[in-house]
Amino acid sequence: MLRFMPVGDSMTIGSAGEHTWRYRMWRHLRDTYGRPFTFVGPRETLHDKATDAPTSYEYADPAFPRAHLAGWGEGWQHMVPLIGETVRSCRADVLLVSLGLIDLGFYTDADQTARNVRRFVAEARAAQPRVRMVVLPVTPNVRAATDAPFAAQVARFNELLAKAVADLDEPRSPLLLASPPASYDIHLDTYDGTHPNASGEHRIAGAFADAMHQAWGLGEPYGA
Repeated sequence: MLRFMPVGDSMTIGSAGEHTWRYRMWRHLRDTYGRPFTFVGPRETLHDKATDAPTSYEYADPAFPRAHLAGWGEGWQHMVPLIGETVRSCRADVLLVSLGLIDLGFYTDADQTARNVRRFVAEARAAQPRVRMVVLPVTPNVRAATDAPFAAQVARFNELLAKAVADLDEPRSPLLLASPPASYDIHLDTYDGTHPNASGEHRIAGAFADAMHQAWGLGEPYGA
């Protein structure tokens, strides 16, 4: 059985009442992968905005494997100390990683964040030498539309992320950079300029699914 682990920030954990892109990905794999698989991780909850805590199980559709490693306000620097033991204990085979916006917005600049990417990859491989990873570039949010220095940091980080993926990719533990979600529009695909609505969830899931299909022949193109 192939074990996928979604790793991310608020866009991955989602909040109460949402489906999440994790759910959209599960449905796609269920319909196209054709082999046993599941989602793994130490967490299952959504973020509850009323309490500002990850305590909600109010998924729009809870009938899927909800395990993940994601948190509201968490970034690469938060996941580096966690990823090794989590990969080991959950026996993750494929990491679906969407991180970076929160780092650049609040914690680290592009170069520091890129160094954390490399640390993350090293820790994951130390725990599972054959782990596969798909990494999503940072999608600029509403802040980037009005904050030029922040937009520049996002662009700089995405360049450094592409370089890190090229440098660190290896046959026994493939590291794959997904393309940005196709036609993603923060005015149409988010509910607040950052967090995905239903169409945004589909586009994020599609970016991961299409990357795995194109590079590894896993599943089918999203929406096929």
